[in-house]
Amino acid sequence: MAEAAADATTETKKKPGWRTLARSLKNPKSGFMALFGFASGLPFALFLGTLYAWLSEAEVDLETMGVFSLIGLAYAFQFLWSPLLDKVDIPGLRRLGKRKQWIAPMQLLLGVILVTMSILDPKSQLGVFSLLAGIGAFASATQDIAINAWRIDVADEEATIDILSTITQMGFRLASLVGGALGLIIAERIGWPQTYVIMGAIMLAIGFAGLFAPDSQVDSAASSAAGEDEVAELYRVGEIEPRVRNWALLAVGLLWAWAIGTVVVFMVRSMTAVPDLRPDPTEFTATYGPLIILATIVLPALIAAWLAKLKKDGRHTITATEGTFGAHEMKFTDHLYRALVLPLVEFVGRIGWALVLILALVLTYRICDAIWGTFAYPFYLGELNYTGDEVAFASKFFGVGAIIAGLALGGWLITVIGRMFTLTLGAALAAATNLLYADLAAGGRYMQASSDFIGFTRLIEVMAPFGSEGLPRLTFTIMWENLAIGVAGAAYIAWLSSIVAKKYAAVQYALLASLTLLVGTLGRGALGEMIEDRGYYDVFVLTALIGVIAVVLCILEWIREARSGAKSGVVQPDFEGETVAAE
Repeated sequence: MAEAAADATTETKKKPGWRTLARSLKNPKSGFMALFGFASGLPFALFLGTLYAWLSEAEVDLETMGVFSLIGLAYAFQFLWSPLLDKVDIPGLRRLGKRKQWIAPMQLLLGVILVTMSILDPKSQLGVFSLLAGIGAFASATQDIAINAWRIDVADEEATIDILSTITQMGFRLASLVGGALGLIIAERIGWPQTYVIMGAIMLAIGFAGLFAPDSQVDSAASSAAGEDEVAELYRVGEIEPRVRNWALLAVGLLWAWAIGTVVVFMVRSMTAVPDLRPDPTEFTATYGPLIILATIVLPALIAAWLAKLKKDGRHTITATEGTFGAHEMKFTDHLYRALVLPLVEFVGRIGWALVLILALVLTYRICDAIWGTFAYPFYLGELNYTGDEVAFASKFFGVGAIIAGLALGGWLITVIGRMFTLTLGAALAAATNLLYADLAAGGRYMQASSDFIGFTRLIEVMAPFGSEGLPRLTFTIMWENLAIGVAGAAYIAWLSSIVAKKYAAVQYALLASLTLLVGTLGRGALGEMIEDRGYYDVFVLTALIGVIAVVLCILEWIREARSGAKSGVVQPDFEGETVAAE
């Protein structure tokens, strides 16, 4: 009877709903997650958005500004140095925690860089200015890797991975508003140097506050012992032979070395060559991006699958007669193997053939909003002939608010209904909103009628008296799209965080997240040609149909996870904080 009562109490405690949501939001981890999400979004907005407005005001030529687009490569290829954050400790800072030793210093460095940039003249001191911006982007991308891993590490049954993922996105979107639209408004009134001082001070404050955040493996001695034990596990009976491991490490190492070298050479050429001889960043991303993904993810994944199969079949493994090696015989290659290869071996070995389904879902889930984002302003300003003020109101102020509302809705749906249901719903909504844009491209008759019917048109007329009669239907369409993006974004980040192992969170999450950008980056060229040939209406219909593929993949993944939980005999509700992939 006592056991039954205890089980009933536990079940009540874990029952999803408003109480679960309230407990998650009151947990201190949620507050720090909001700070870290904001700290992740603010440099991104400042380095890849408002910085160009400052350079334009300083009369820096367009060709030189084109070099600053290289800053985006730090975010696109951040997975290249993600193994360092999983396996390397910063001397003297390890006591802060496994993740905070990277998060706090990067945030403080970003604060110092932003303040230093404020005292420089972008035109006369462009060399130092661009160097600081590049270092800042690298530091920003590095803290993103660590923050994503921190979120996965500290999640528990109270501060769930789903809620923390939603809060991350909300902080990021709020920061994009502060660093973007609000930054432009502040700069218009007090100047760019003062604006960057304010933003730098915010980053410094977050960096100091982050020192008090909880973290995993704070004790450096315990962490060191754990690391030695993990390496010693490589020499247990049944593990892959060192000789085979080393050949696999050599292959993966060469592939990663080529990828890193390619990016470095491109950046050096871009920074040192005269303008006429500088390589095109867009062409580089489109040409070498797939090859880098192939070299760092696809081929290593195939090698990892081969190693996992050898281990499963018992071939080329350590036998009982070979004994177990001691810690004193550990080699540098063992640590490299743990950093580069083992995260993939663990992921492929755990997921199996379902990896194909997961990769397909990662590649297609965000395609509806990612692939056409580059053409949004040409569509609003050129095709529909809205003014800059109207687009700023609809997409920046009202639109960002809609995204935050969508994230809140997504977090609530995950908590009450479940992660996979919300993931599937988000994919369906994202696909459907492309049809709203198709109507807008055809004249917006249905959008205008719907806006009029619910009284939205009158609301926008009051909020934005400067707008044209078509502003309500534009704002109405953007509102629904951004609500869908919020719901989908909350569910997607939560799902992505749930399928990686905590032990290898930095590498596995960074690799999967990088694939999210791939289709959007590669498909924009073809999409631009289609817009020229067929017009925006057909493009929106096409992207909606592509979104249906993501919905089908979500359903298949939902079925896979349900069957996986049933086979293991362990019920893992969507609202729990532990990763689906229990270690």
